[in-house]
Amino acid sequence: MKSLTHVNTEGKAEMVDVSTKGETLRTAIAYGEIRISNDIYNAIKNNEIKKGDVLTLAKIAGIMGAKKTSELIPLCHNIFISKLDVELKLEKDKITANSFASTIGPTGIEMEALSAVSIALLTIYDMCKAIAKDMLITNIQLIEKTGGKSGNYYKDLNNEN
Repeated sequence: MKSLTHVNTEGKAEMVDVSTKGETLRTAIAYGEIRISNDIYNAIKNNEIKKGDVLTLAKIAGIMGAKKTSELIPLCHNIFISKLDVELKLEKDKITANSFASTIGPTGIEMEALSAVSIALLTIYDMCKAIAKDMLITNIQLIEKTGGKSGNYYKDLNNEN
């Protein structure tokens, strides 16, 4: 197992110093889903949610959430986001969320991609909870990460990156 990067030699938490790392193009793709009832599916499909257009607002919330990642996660670097997109797909029993994020810099952008998916799904929950509270947010995961010294990372249960 690799050593923890955010722990110093005394075992105390610290932010990683990335000042000597080279700037490279870094990308990340994240995924997640929220299980929904038939009533929620129909309400979203027919644009009957009182709070507004669920998928559009969740997309915007995901993008806004990704921009706040360093404020939400301790020791996470504040990075320049070159591109961030959230795609939501309404299916009969769930809504899937995919995010793509990119930056040019000394550290990765996977936390922003994961935050985008998480906030988008939480927004859907918030907007639809008046219909049913038994929605399940699940399968949030990093699908792909590229850039930096280590090159590419593709989701693999045996990979320790």
